Amino acid sequence: MKIPGKIRFIVLISSIILLQNCTKAAEGSNAAPPAPELPVYTVITSPATTYQEFPTALEGKNNVEIRSQVDGYLDKIYVEEGAYVRAGQPLFKIDSRAYGEQMNMASANLQVANANIQKAKVEVDRLEPLVAAKVVSDVQLRTAKANYAAAVAVASQARASVGSAKINVGFTTITAPVSGYIGRIPYKKGSLISRTDPNPLTLLSDISEIYAYFSLSELDFIAFQNKYEGATLEQKLKNMPMIDLVIADNTIYPQKGKMSIVDGQFDKTTGAISVRAVFPNANGTLRTGNTGRVRMPQLMSNAVVIPQESTFEIQDKTYVYVVGKDQKVTSKPVTISGKTENYYFISEGIKPGEKIVFTGIGMLKDGVSIKPKAISSDSLLKAKPL
Repeated sequence: MKIPGKIRFIVLISSIILLQNCTKAAEGSNAAPPAPELPVYTVITSPATTYQEFPTALEGKNNVEIRSQVDGYLDKIYVEEGAYVRAGQPLFKIDSRAYGEQMNMASANLQVANANIQKAKVEVDRLEPLVAAKVVSDVQLRTAKANYAAAVAVASQARASVGSAKINVGFTTITAPVSGYIGRIPYKKGSLISRTDPNPLTLLSDISEIYAYFSLSELDFIAFQNKYEGATLEQKLKNMPMIDLVIADNTIYPQKGKMSIVDGQFDKTTGAISVRAVFPNANGTLRTGNTGRVRMPQLMSNAVVIPQESTFEIQDKTYVYVVGKDQKVTSKPVTISGKTENYYFISEGIKPGEKIVFTGIGMLKDGVSIKPKAISSDSLLKAKPL
């Protein structure tokens, strides 16, 4: 059947139009997506305080091992474990009967020695006039005086024995040398106590002040010396601001402490030097053996501040996306000198006035164009303070 020429022309025109529409549709599917609209933060500087933290072990001002200075059976225990005691308060009683008898014996020997002194003195007094009258020879008098001196010496020995016996009797009552808290008591009433026992009767901790011991590396120590004014280390410690203690539950201890001492030398094994900070502890909140972290403040007058959510990490390095004048982003590494809960303080990598992508960085890569949406640093700082 022969198709009329007019129909063939219409079919040809329809095919051309359909081909053009398909081409346009294909071109539309390959077109680049629109640039994403992302919030952009302008880097600023601000006065800030950052903190350098060091793990610490806490000890009381005085930690005294309570030991017996005499041997015997433990007769009485006057205190309970964990109790607070004051200096001079009785803690333990050792059976004193044997030491009481020793003191009675020493007292009796002293009485005998004093009697012998009197006897020797009588003999000297008797012989002196006889020697003066030349009735007896002076040899007898010298002998009597020698016996008198010996009696005096024996009496001195007896008096010392009495004093020693009294001391031993006193040692049978063990009192607190300082005020503090009683630790564990491993012995019970009736236990045989010896001066050579490896374990003490208990440990008494004076925790009116708490010492926080921590270590500084050589670089940290040099930075510490350069940071604070003073010709000597003692003067630098006085010029250092008060420091905080973060306890085990990550809360800050309400009392601030002060650096007080630095060890005389570095440990050759660890390359660190031991440092001590002192915290008041009148309420007994802290105890020997507690752990925590010491926070040393670092005051910065013009810190470069960026939000933490504007950063990402690759192989232990921290980066931000910087927005260029062509609205394209470029990743740049930054060096963090300190941080707060919401912000990083930057020492190298970016400068004040540069623009960085605030959030949405997970969808970006170098060279991607964005549509910046500026956010106010003032409003951000008001919502999330430094």
